[in-house]
Amino acid sequence: MKAKKELIYFPFIFVVCLFVLVANVLGLVPYSFTTTSHLVVTLALALSVFGGVIIISVQLHGIHGFAHFLPPKTSLGLAFLLVPIEIVSFLFKPLSLGVRLFANIIAGHTLLKVIGGFSWSIIKKGGLFFIGHFIPLFVLVLLIGLELGVALIQTYVFTILICIYFREGVNLH
Repeated sequence: MKAKKELIYFPFIFVVCLFVLVANVLGLVPYSFTTTSHLVVTLALALSVFGGVIIISVQLHGIHGFAHFLPPKTSLGLAFLLVPIEIVSFLFKPLSLGVRLFANIIAGHTLLKVIGGFSWSIIKKGGLFFIGHFIPLFVLVLLIGLELGVALIQTYVFTILICIYFREGVNLH
């Protein structure tokens, strides 16, 4: 019975996973636009998912949906210290989710552009330098394979973190 309660969110999580996967992999195609390499897109995605988790938690549990800000059996004196720390921690989750995806995607794309530009500048020199351009091109091919792996891993990490946030919202720990 418990698994059915969480399975109703599967289509949404699947669509988000598919969007991130397609956006990440599509960015490896030359002269294409990578939407996940822009902080606004990743933050909007993370904030909207996180807002949905908050709404679902409040709908399912009412005011008790905010119970995770105060650990059980906490004294009143310690509560004044723990609640602000938990609120700040809670608010930084979507920020870290969006920045993590953005930073990993943009770092790889930047590295590919630098190595590609370096190879092109060696080709333009001509002469014996033309033979030397095969080394950066070989490195570029290896980095594209690495970037494909990063795109898949970042999709997996983004999706797993969304699932964890949904589980916390539905089950309250």
